[in-house]
Amino acid sequence: MRALTDRDKLERFMAAIGREVRGGGVIYLTGGATALLHGFRTSTVDVDIKADPEPPGLFEAIARLKVELDINVELASPDDFIPPLPEWRERSLHIARHGDVEFLHYDPYAQALSKLQRAHERDLRDVHDLWRTGLIEPRRLRDLFDAIEPQLLRYPAIDAATFRSRVEEFCREAERQS
Repeated sequence: MRALTDRDKLERFMAAIGREVRGGGVIYLTGGATALLHGFRTSTVDVDIKADPEPPGLFEAIARLKVELDINVELASPDDFIPPLPEWRERSLHIARHGDVEFLHYDPYAQALSKLQRAHERDLRDVHDLWRTGLIEPRRLRDLFDAIEPQLLRYPAIDAATFRSRVEEFCREAERQS
């Protein structure tokens, strides 16, 4: 088991990726990495990424850096767990550019919905933090859920009614606290 990742280690990882890859690309950070960079957490177990387009040499760099920096890297993003949200790329937030690689936070609405779908305690805290800091808005979250709900049939592990209930409950609670 590798050590936890803090903000400094994550920033060193991004800078090293920018130096070591052989071309341009975009890397979306999600989950604990987003929470870490926004200050919701002080550490994360792994750095979840989605490369799109993938910088040449990314996986060679990851293989070296996971040992050198003692860091866990996972290929995971919200669209692995729920249908992709319309215009998720446009809502993804800039973090930094290192070399020819742009680093973005994967769309906060997609992150919130995938976390509500899983409903782990830490995930639910992250969703509240995304709302509390203004990165998501309840009405827009509900609208985006409505947009993907018909596609949930393609995700047989998801109980659509339970998922809708979690989204509605979160939105009602957030609107009450506003």
